[in-house]
Amino acid sequence: MRMISVTEMNEVPQQISLTVVKLGDNVTLTCALSETDRGLFYWYKLNFGYMVQTVTEGSFDKISFQINNSRFSATKVGTVLSLNIRNVSKEDEATYFCQAGSSFSINFINGTILAVNDPKTQHKFFTVKQTPDVNSVHLGDTMTLQCSLLSEKKNDTDQCPDEEQAHWFKGASESHPGIIYHGSIRNKEDGRCDYSLSKTITNSSDAGTYYCAVVTCGEILFGKGTKVEIEEFPLIAVLGALLTCSVLMNFALILTRKKSNLVNTAKVN
Repeated sequence: MRMISVTEMNEVPQQISLTVVKLGDNVTLTCALSETDRGLFYWYKLNFGYMVQTVTEGSFDKISFQINNSRFSATKVGTVLSLNIRNVSKEDEATYFCQAGSSFSINFINGTILAVNDPKTQHKFFTVKQTPDVNSVHLGDTMTLQCSLLSEKKNDTDQCPDEEQAHWFKGASESHPGIIYHGSIRNKEDGRCDYSLSKTITNSSDAGTYYCAVVTCGEILFGKGTKVEIEEFPLIAVLGALLTCSVLMNFALILTRKKSNLVNTAKVN
């Protein structure tokens, strides 16, 4: 197993994507390499509380495996390195990192949290409610989303997971990857835990569906999501109003000039 230095670990991007699959699904994680990062490449698996495990490694177009699991396979087509997992199980739930480079310089390219959703094993005492369902905002606004973990055990005052166990992510699209966000806990009372996410809307890519995920009793419980829509400034209406004002001002100016000319003509006569 290849040793990973502290410097390399610090190069992991701050934002890690989240991939949610159902138990038994097939999933493919991809890593886009640059032309200079094709010499050496690796996939690592990190389970919370465990050491980093090397899933696969390779050099140039040759791939070798380190993990003893026939459900895992890797392919490399051009500059795209893919990790394929068949018949996903709960033990596959982890953070997967892709690393590539040369013997002189190697960097982490991306990281993906793989969450496996198994409705049959979700804890029956807990439910997650996310509000609002739809949130309409303008550019520059600060939106606040709320996620509530509700428990049937009203007298259990210690059932609220810490805010580190509550995650927020925006669903991926064709043009923008999924992004993990970190929120905070707002309220903690018997049978209810409220978590919130506040974010300033800076560009159109902030639109999308935001989900919360709370880790409790060994399970990951998901909210149904909040769809964030960005209302664009009514530019056409403003331009129309300005055009109307301009026409009226020009018309008034013409009338004023005509009136002035008539007055001057009368004085001359």
